[in-house]
Amino acid sequence: MGKRIKDETMKRIRLPEEGEIFGVVEKMLGDDRVQVRCVDGKTRIARIPGKMRKRVWIREGDVVLVKPWDFQPERADVTWRYTRVQVDWLKRKGKLDERVLQLLDEIIPGA
Repeated sequence: MGKRIKDETMKRIRLPEEGEIFGVVEKMLGDDRVQVRCVDGKTRIARIPGKMRKRVWIREGDVVLVKPWDFQPERADVTWRYTRVQVDWLKRKGKLDERVLQLLDEIIPGA
């Protein structure tokens, strides 16, 4: 049997790849869809893919990575959700764009 990872900080933190952008979940829409405000200023309807549905729980105010669709730029797929510990690490290391911090403050005052 393998060892369990008890601390969230031990996991590797995923950074945006080509075509992915940071966003903050504004609203849960149901039917595995969320409304995400992205750092490029657009609000997109993002789909939670099947591999994340029951394994990763997404709430309003979460920082996520989204990949906009090529054929419908106002829609996207959620590719990753960051935990609070990971968001704090990204802030400390300067990897998180200043616009994401502004979005977080708009959606959740005092975050």
